[in-house]
Amino acid sequence: MTDFTMEKGADGVAVITWDTVGKSMNVMNQQGFIDLDALIDDALADDAVKGIVITSGKDGSFAGGMDLNIIAKMKESAGDNPAKGLMDGLMQTHAILRKIERAGMDDKNKGGKPIAAALPGTALGIGLEIPLACHRIFAADNPKAKIGLPEIMVGIFPGMGGTTRLVRKLGAMAAAPLLLEGKLNDPKKAKSAGVVDEVVPPGELLEKAKEWVLSDPGIVKPWDEKGYKMPGGAPYHPAGFMTFVGASAMVNGKTQGAFPAAKALLSAVYEGALVPFDTAIRIEARWFTNVLMNPSSGAMIRSLFINKEALEKGANRPDVPDQTVKKVGVMGAGMMGAGIALVSAQAGMEVVLIDQKQEAADKGKSYSADYMDKGIKRGKATEEKKAQVLERITATTDYAALKGCDLVIEAVFEDPAIKAGVTRKVLEVVGDDCIFATNTSTLPISDLAGASDKPAQFIGIHFFSPVEKMMLVEIIKGKETGERAVAKALDYVRQIRKTPIVVNDARFFYANRCIIPYINEGIRMVAEGVTPALIDNAARQLGFPVGPLQLVDETSIDLGAKIARATRAAMGDDYPDAAVDEVIFWMEGQGRLGRKAKAGFFDYDEKGKRLGYWDGLAEQYPHAENQPDLIDVEHRLMFVQVLEAVRALEEGVLEDIREGDVGAILGWGFAPWSGGPFSWLDIIGTPYAAERCDQLEEAHGARFACPALLREMAGKAQSFYGRFGSDAQAA
Repeated sequence: MTDFTMEKGADGVAVITWDTVGKSMNVMNQQGFIDLDALIDDALADDAVKGIVITSGKDGSFAGGMDLNIIAKMKESAGDNPAKGLMDGLMQTHAILRKIERAGMDDKNKGGKPIAAALPGTALGIGLEIPLACHRIFAADNPKAKIGLPEIMVGIFPGMGGTTRLVRKLGAMAAAPLLLEGKLNDPKKAKSAGVVDEVVPPGELLEKAKEWVLSDPGIVKPWDEKGYKMPGGAPYHPAGFMTFVGASAMVNGKTQGAFPAAKALLSAVYEGALVPFDTAIRIEARWFTNVLMNPSSGAMIRSLFINKEALEKGANRPDVPDQTVKKVGVMGAGMMGAGIALVSAQAGMEVVLIDQKQEAADKGKSYSADYMDKGIKRGKATEEKKAQVLERITATTDYAALKGCDLVIEAVFEDPAIKAGVTRKVLEVVGDDCIFATNTSTLPISDLAGASDKPAQFIGIHFFSPVEKMMLVEIIKGKETGERAVAKALDYVRQIRKTPIVVNDARFFYANRCIIPYINEGIRMVAEGVTPALIDNAARQLGFPVGPLQLVDETSIDLGAKIARATRAAMGDDYPDAAVDEVIFWMEGQGRLGRKAKAGFFDYDEKGKRLGYWDGLAEQYPHAENQPDLIDVEHRLMFVQVLEAVRALEEGVLEDIREGDVGAILGWGFAPWSGGPFSWLDIIGTPYAAERCDQLEEAHGARFACPALLREMAGKAQSFYGRFGSDAQAA
């Protein structure tokens, strides 16, 4: 069966319908391009055909884009000379879209047949690049539809003509949010932006497109007309010059040079704007090839699309019956509990939100009301939706209200005794089948499960703050946690539309196990006399959203001190971070507790805005005369995290490297361009990684010691995805 079919009507309009077999939304593959090309040839050669409409056979959508599984493997399948193979393949695709755009016109822009795109709904990636090659874009008035070019979000950019055509249609300035930020619009906003030409009632979509095709319209694109001038000015125009100067500053300011696709996109736009259209298309293809040849793009696609989607669909879910949550209890109405109640109610669950005092419970419920109010102001929610969410939340002090809950999530103070007391009180009320989950970031799950008489039904569900914004949820199995509890946690996370990773119980689990050394390494360097700006900027140039010193200010220095004391008490003589504690405890003693106190590693104004690093820090820890090289600082910050990820895999805390990579990016913003810790090690190669460990250990200590697993893999020149990836496991 083919994904594209054509019906030639008696009215002279050929309707090409895209309907990908076995998919709920159209996605493009290599055969699809071949089939579309053949149908376009057929229609253009048929004298009875006056024009063409390209539409979708899917209800409410046109296309979701290219099949990213194919893009991820394009480099591998491009032959012995992959760069040439990629470039040739891209130019073949460009030729198909250019054929649609020229539609049989001669060199003097005479003749040709009008081709319209009729979009029933969502049109993303190639699903917009094909319409951009058509002569007019009609979109159904479908407020749920999203129209745009989101490729930059997975480490590539629109490379099938979308970059060149959108810039020529809108101008560089107007196209920037769509290309550099991956901004998506509903049909009406897409029309306002100039992306689509007409928005029509859904029932009239095909009719209106056909009417236009038969109206003998002009079909020459502006850039194929003599004397075309780019909206807003080309780079050599005064206005255009300022646009590109500003765009370059913006891209480098936001990416710090860590994301190859953004720089390549800007280069394709700038260089393409200086030459005729057909040359610009070749420039776009060249830069797209450059991005595909960079291992970053493949790593990002694999982690942020393929692996993320697999985890969300239950790649590691136990084989037990459906565990959809109907009624959830949330113990503790503080910031975490309130956020959990909000996302649960938004997902349609009945929620019981309990706190010690009714005032606190009500305040927790009001968090949802405030959140919905903000959504209403932004046009993201309605009064009706707000009422539905609030109606689902019962704020109370009465444990009896938990009757009928199939899942209870405890989010009370991080104290084992308090958590144990709450656990026992809950279990006196709920039914025998209820799964009990604790939201903790540090306390061992197996120890907390001691308060339950059903440890198989006890599990950890670690949310990241703020709950409603953070996409990752870390599910922790205790020593006796059963499969049904794991399935219940996974099904719940699916319901609230977040991404789960499942790990085994160990100190700090997975995420905090890697985050804490990142923070600590930054603090160690302060004590060594490394300038704070060098530390934080090195992290940002690696692609981290914030540097370690800024991060500890955001999370609070007294929390760091509390964790340090608890860890030291638990580890005794094995505790490795005394040098870090010296700085943290001194800061705590100075009353510099971070942003919440408007005093930490940074100074702050009255509104909490950072003003710069605190001068007193340099007085206590003077800057060394000789500062380390940037690469040395970057490697310390990277290796201290990735080695913990390897140890977590080695010790069985992580069972799947996909969870390690996806969890790192979504949980704490680990260098997204790298694809995650294991992908990064594959990019630099295990032999080099092991060698660098030895150098760092000699210079800075045992925390950089090469794990046995990495040493073994280096000796065999193995990669992590080659040895532990899903393809390797399947084999």
